[in-house]
Amino acid sequence: MQNPKVRDHAATVPAAKVLVLTPVKDAARHIERYVELLEGLTYPRSLLSVGLLESDSEDGTFEQLLKSRSRLELRCRQVHISRRDFGFRIPAGVPRWAPAYQLARRSVLARSRNHLLFRALEDEDWVLWVDADLIRFPADIVERLLAASRDIVQPHCVLQEGGATFDLNAWSEKGTRHMHDFRDAEGPVRLDSVGGTMLLVRADLHRDGLIFPAFRYGMESPWIRPVHPVWGRGEVETEGLGVMAKDMGVQCWGLPNLEIVHAPE
Repeated sequence: MQNPKVRDHAATVPAAKVLVLTPVKDAARHIERYVELLEGLTYPRSLLSVGLLESDSEDGTFEQLLKSRSRLELRCRQVHISRRDFGFRIPAGVPRWAPAYQLARRSVLARSRNHLLFRALEDEDWVLWVDADLIRFPADIVERLLAASRDIVQPHCVLQEGGATFDLNAWSEKGTRHMHDFRDAEGPVRLDSVGGTMLLVRADLHRDGLIFPAFRYGMESPWIRPVHPVWGRGEVETEGLGVMAKDMGVQCWGLPNLEIVHAPE
């Protein structure tokens, strides 16, 4: 019997087609858990699609995706799997967050997201960007994000429940405040930038031109950080999308008390 204090988010959300999009690279070890999490979602199969794009992998990620297709087809009304190599690889032994490779890495990731978006988006009402290396999120996460009734909204990505924010690409006040700084908020909080670990975007915004900039965007914008410590002025990829949304007159939002858990780095 359902706890009467637990809100029925599904009852507050109109039927809407949702497309889950996930760019992947060297993610073979995460695919099984990724599929399990999608299988565990309570959102109706008739309203859920999934699209994945693999690029530049060296660990059999694409083959792992193909093996998972039948399970995804049982869970989703449509499944799109494709690949597009960009010829970008970080030297062995160098962490992906190494400063010398950050601008190039984030630019390629933005291109990967955009290629996937343009290939997979069809008649869906919403796009839910989901990273392949999440390890836990609520089964009703789709309903809860839709229930926020915001054009762009994201949950709070952490490494452990109640811990510090993992996805530091979500920020406000020129990068000085992150999601863990808003835990005392009762509802959605305004963000100037977003992260991509999980991000819900109204699909028509993408159709209207909202993309992930693969270049430094918003040089003259009042919303960007004064100077990025690695590539200077301007924002790229998810941060660039947040600034572009601002330029389109759309506010981004975060839900600091709705947590999802990322795999350890």
